[in-house]
Amino acid sequence: MKLMKMNKVKTDGAARTGALNPHLDRRRFLGAAGLGLGLATMGTGLSRKTQAASPTVATGPITQVKTICGNCATGCGIIGEVQNNVWVSQEPWYDHPINQGSLCSKGSGAREHVISDKRLRYPMKMEGGKWKRLSWDTAMGEITDKLKAIREKNGPDALMILGSAHHTNETAYALRKFAAFWGSNNIDHQARI
Repeated sequence: MKLMKMNKVKTDGAARTGALNPHLDRRRFLGAAGLGLGLATMGTGLSRKTQAASPTVATGPITQVKTICGNCATGCGIIGEVQNNVWVSQEPWYDHPINQGSLCSKGSGAREHVISDKRLRYPMKMEGGKWKRLSWDTAMGEITDKLKAIREKNGPDALMILGSAHHTNETAYALRKFAAFWGSNNIDHQARI
């Protein structure tokens, strides 16, 4: 049996990944793509000049409230700073035994659940291509009627319930309870898709 000696060839990252252009690495590609996108949007109305909003001055004492992040089952500690019953900021809870002051991106953004401008505060329904505000009773009635019709026509397994990494523990618990009361095991998590 004859042994062959392999020659080691030194290659850069682009050649190892099989890229067609060995001089274009990932960083250069993303930079060029961003520049191209920026130039493409100029003059199309997709970009516009903006100014920063003037800062609002908060008044009243700030109270620190120790709480637990509910975005997963780990239970990391957060110190929420509350002013005039509004969660205005958060601080690391260094003495917490689980996270010792550090937070993942979901925990760092936990305030967004309660302060985001994108958060829905009342039911909305699209009618004639426009969003219309509904009362809670009307919205719950319409949803209940539609769910009952689906169940009567196709049975409880016609509904698929999908959880999310953005749900709190309480939301996940409520979704699982709803599936059980609905009579179906068709519940899963979006990370498995």
